[in-house]
Amino acid sequence: MDRLINLREEKVLSQRELARMAGLTHTTVWRLEHGREARPGTIRKVASVLGVEPRDLLKRAG
Repeated sequence: MDRLINLREEKVLSQRELARMAGLTHTTVWRLEHGREARPGTIRKVASVLGVEPRDLLKRAG
């Protein structure tokens, strides 16, 4: 998810920092950023930390 990477970098967060703040593992964030499927609850947690709606994470960057 290119959008996830861009949003994370805008917040100046590492994958590990985002994972900790969302209550996830670093591996889960890495998988999300590399296009692996995720459970809706996982996407909601990440979106909440980044201050966006879950659907915003699914949009292509640009």
